[in-house]
Amino acid sequence: MKIFPAIDIKDKKCVRLVKGDFEKKTEYGLSPIDQAGKFKDHGFKNLHIVDLDGALTGETVNLDIIKDIVVKFNFKVEVGGGIRNYNSIQKYIDAGVEKVILGSAAIKDKNFLKESCEKFQNHIALGLDAKDGYLSVSGWKESSNKLTLDYLKEINDYGVSRLIYTDINRDGMKQGPNFNEMMKVAEISKCPMIISGGVSSIGDIKKAKNLKNVEGIIVGKAIYDGDIKLEELVKEDA
Repeated sequence: MKIFPAIDIKDKKCVRLVKGDFEKKTEYGLSPIDQAGKFKDHGFKNLHIVDLDGALTGETVNLDIIKDIVVKFNFKVEVGGGIRNYNSIQKYIDAGVEKVILGSAAIKDKNFLKESCEKFQNHIALGLDAKDGYLSVSGWKESSNKLTLDYLKEINDYGVSRLIYTDINRDGMKQGPNFNEMMKVAEISKCPMIISGGVSSIGDIKKAKNLKNVEGIIVGKAIYDGDIKLEELVKEDA
């Protein structure tokens, strides 16, 4: 089980949102680079980064910060947030990012997803953010009216290297992941899945370890609020 501590960047600061709502934002004291250093000091190998400025603008706003994190700490980094063209993907890969997460752009344009997987083999992760079974897009502001499972069946042979599934209703709520829904998605997916949204305890991590086709889990707010201690969490990281 790969553990992905999360860093969300907004205005060059580490923040956490509740259910993706920019109005419900908490800023944390450490800079993104210092926070990454803290994760490195504890022995984590993987890192999940979201460029929230990028999600709002469609540009690689925090590329320099993300590049610094990759170079300084040698993490295996996955990055998402407003990645809508091949140029942005290339910039992140050139910066040393392992996986580039496509979300809204891939859902709105399946051909973009397919061609990205062909151009950047083994570098493309697909971020599926769902609410009540339906995919959300554009920073979770709108529903796509597409059922998650239907969309996944349509793109399952495109060559996506990793699937990141987030239950929006659980995100930032620390109520535990929606394991029932996640098991359905993991069962269909032809690539390994990362769980995201609602992780609240080490117990959630242990439960995720028993799920088939689940490669890892993203932990965000529970770390920043002190509900999960980093020294306990890193023991689950394999």
